Amino acid sequence: MKNSAMREIPDYLLEKGEFSLYNPLITEGLKKKESLSSAERQKQSRKIISSLEKAVTLSGLRDGMTISFHHHFRDGDYVVNYVIDRLAEMGFKHLRLAASSLTNIHAPLIRHIQNHVIDSIETSGLRGELAEAISKGLMDIPVTFRSHGGRAYAVSSDQLHIDVAFLGAPSCDPFGNANGYSRDTEDTSACGSMGYARVDANYADKVIILTDHIVPYPNIPFGISQYQVDYIVEIPEIGDKNKIMSGATRYTNNPRDLLIAQKAVDVIAASGYFYDGFSLQTGSGGAALATTRFLREKMLARNIKANFALGGITGQIVKLHEEGLIKKLLDVQSFDLDAAESLKNNRFHQQIDANYYADPFSEGSVVNELDVVVLSALEVDTEFNVNVLTGSDGIIRGAIGGHQDTAAGAAFSIVVAPLTRGRNSSILDHVTTLTTPGDTVDVVVTDQGIAVNPLRPEIKERMKKAHIPLSTIEELKEKADKIVGIAEPLPFDDQVVGIVTYRDGSILDVIRKIRSDQ
Repeated sequence: MKNSAMREIPDYLLEKGEFSLYNPLITEGLKKKESLSSAERQKQSRKIISSLEKAVTLSGLRDGMTISFHHHFRDGDYVVNYVIDRLAEMGFKHLRLAASSLTNIHAPLIRHIQNHVIDSIETSGLRGELAEAISKGLMDIPVTFRSHGGRAYAVSSDQLHIDVAFLGAPSCDPFGNANGYSRDTEDTSACGSMGYARVDANYADKVIILTDHIVPYPNIPFGISQYQVDYIVEIPEIGDKNKIMSGATRYTNNPRDLLIAQKAVDVIAASGYFYDGFSLQTGSGGAALATTRFLREKMLARNIKANFALGGITGQIVKLHEEGLIKKLLDVQSFDLDAAESLKNNRFHQQIDANYYADPFSEGSVVNELDVVVLSALEVDTEFNVNVLTGSDGIIRGAIGGHQDTAAGAAFSIVVAPLTRGRNSSILDHVTTLTTPGDTVDVVVTDQGIAVNPLRPEIKERMKKAHIPLSTIEELKEKADKIVGIAEPLPFDDQVVGIVTYRDGSILDVIRKIRSDQ
């Protein structure tokens, strides 16, 4: 049998129905297109939609569905409020909001919760007026808190099904290649790595990119690929550049933070995990940044280089990379402009998604390759359990983030905290809210003492050998109690306002309503 190109094709190749004969009438849409300019391609893009409302209609969003956002814009984010305001105007109700985290700027969501535009929230953290209102009973359905790794697993396994993801991107081309910075325009809204957005782009039924910079095709490198994106909406501004990243994260001058950092570095050096080729993660808080600074001095003194640094990357980590002290950076969240610029310019600075970072059921989860992690805490108890979610007043004011994930995955986990904050002790009999189990915490470092978890006797022996003074966790609590006294129990009601999950999705604790007269 001959096809339309007059080539003889054996009949037996067509008998099973696996192949058909070439026919140019059928394959008309596959013909080579005429050459178009970049501007003409943009005009022809079927993904660029003239308004958010039209994109929402095309996405098929309905009442009761789940919508998601990322938090890489932090307190500079305009996207969440912009989208929810318009969904409210369109009449949507009973939506589930699955944001990777929510911050101070999201206080306007309170009225949308009161009007039942939003009925439930899943997130890693809450801060500001929204967090306070929820702590005092704003929502009928408790907020579900997940770690970054726990959220990534829940989304990828469809435990948390996302119907429509609304993802802000500082740059996007007409076909949907999006990134946290641009090589073609001024980076007025740069956020660096889009590690948390990439999970949503991978698994949401529909993905809508909101951007204030549509750039020429192809926008490479990209954090989100064109094949993941359904619609693109250009808006005037996706964020306040002064609050997304206000500049390089600076060293602390707080003597207490510096003291804690120095103690933490001494502990790392004596731990047995400080060797040439080790890996680390530190945070962006004052003591953690100072730890990075002092660790540099120790690395130079011992001629030690790190194989990689992980997590939220700061300018201080970037400096060590550029000095050759850290070979590679795996970036799930860029904390400052120096980190964003490094991601843009340094070959071995790689953005990763949250599954790669901390999925608890992935053999390739990179937290499992960590040697050392330094983590902060609001409270620690005598069982080494940690609270990073609620303050001493019972109000939600933090985020689980990658705390659980890195504490569990790293070979050596250090929690740093001042012994007291104001008139409150950081060491308690029982933490207000359990967010990281004590069996994953190896050492607690405070400004007034260091305690090693009894589960790690070999660490204790190494500390003694290095002549590092140690206390028991009970001794640290007693010392704090002598300074500030023992706090009165918080006035919680029975209503549950938050469910704290562990990284595998199991319930670790609950957050109860704090009385509104407090």
